[in-house]
Amino acid sequence: MSNPYAHITESLDPQKPAHKFFNLTKLGDPRYERLPFSIRVLLESAVRNCDEFLVKKEDVERILSWKETQTQTVEVPFRPARVILQDFTGVPAVVDFAAMRDAVKKLDGDPEKINPVCPADLVIDHSIQVDFSRKPDSLQKNQELEFERNKERFQFLKWGSKAFQNTRIIPPGSGIVHQVNLEYLARVVFQQDGYYYPDSLVGTDSHTTMIDGLGVLGWGVGGIEAEAVMLGQPISMVLPEVIGYKVQGTPSKYITSTDIVLTVTKHLRQVGVVGKFVEFFGPGVAQLSIADRATIANMCPEYGATAAFFPVDHVSMHYLQQTGREAEKLGYIAQYLKAVGMFRDYSDESQDPDFTKVVELDLSTVVPCCSGPKRPQDKVAVSEMKQDFQTCLGAKQGFKGFQVPPENHDVTIPFQHNGRDYSLSHGSVVIAAITSCTNTSNPSVMLGAGTNVPTTRLYMSLCISPPLVSRWWDMAA
Repeated sequence: MSNPYAHITESLDPQKPAHKFFNLTKLGDPRYERLPFSIRVLLESAVRNCDEFLVKKEDVERILSWKETQTQTVEVPFRPARVILQDFTGVPAVVDFAAMRDAVKKLDGDPEKINPVCPADLVIDHSIQVDFSRKPDSLQKNQELEFERNKERFQFLKWGSKAFQNTRIIPPGSGIVHQVNLEYLARVVFQQDGYYYPDSLVGTDSHTTMIDGLGVLGWGVGGIEAEAVMLGQPISMVLPEVIGYKVQGTPSKYITSTDIVLTVTKHLRQVGVVGKFVEFFGPGVAQLSIADRATIANMCPEYGATAAFFPVDHVSMHYLQQTGREAEKLGYIAQYLKAVGMFRDYSDESQDPDFTKVVELDLSTVVPCCSGPKRPQDKVAVSEMKQDFQTCLGAKQGFKGFQVPPENHDVTIPFQHNGRDYSLSHGSVVIAAITSCTNTSNPSVMLGAGTNVPTTRLYMSLCISPPLVSRWWDMAA
């Protein structure tokens, strides 16, 4: 059946009439301009894929009526533009597609017709282990072991990259999946099958939300859901509430994105955003780099939101230019997003949409802080860190307690190594490591791990993962 919204399609460039898009502003519905930008992405997908079978006009109407339906547990279909997988969850998906080809072949069909309908990217990043460290050749040795241990898996995935259409497999040693997605895979705007439309995705990792920092709507799903999307099926999702997070002020030069994200995380956990979208707006957002935004968006699982969305603005476009996107693509990305009302000027209050609820943060109030002693969401100001740790030492065993007897609080353990005397006590910093995908998006945080710790300790070293970040470190040095 033809799309009932075909009448709102138009050419983005008169010189290229074959390249069209669904101009949502031509719906002539004032409700569209009041929708949060994240909900507009859901609406565009519903309009473009409306076939009165998997996606119906009633679904479009439900999304347009978001202000009323957001609290009614209304389900709508969503067809993301692509799927992203890492190797732990991606291998079973490739195995399933291979099994389907075997089944089709047994039925005397053409097995090569079995391919993902929705574009899929698989990044091999979960198989690396740190067996060697603190040596110039540590990276090379760890990668050699990775290939030895995973030879059969890698051979299978290499076959899959050649056998299946609409599938890209990024080889090991390229970097963490979310960083590769941010720097290389994200299109921001798709140009496919003669249409322009917003980039969006689901991924088989809870930190898929990191891509929301670039203005690409995405979140984590289970392996079965991801495979269903790859086979062309929409995801059925409850139309979420959207919490507007207004950012104002200018951050101090003495704080990092970690300080901001820990402040935001603690705040949003208090607000309660589980199962909801968080959308950032306000003039302060323009003060945040894409690295800062990506760090905040990556922490979604810690504050419970489904997505933490930063609509595309001039900072996003500058990042795309920095990461080598072609000038032609940059041109149509901005042109398309402005045409459909999805390009954000954070200083323009007239663009502020309706939200379920609005909470605010003044960046000038953020102070240097850390988290812990056990959970990333337990924010502690650096000025209070010593007292907080001493309190935690004697507190009852739990997230904020170690239950160490008072007489053991000041115990130190002396030892010798290579003829030198050392000692360790409760609270000693023993390693500075970047092993979390939350921090790999941010150069200042990686530098901080190496510079904000004592250098006299025996086991002090800077362990940076993945190799993509290591290469950045070499160039920065």
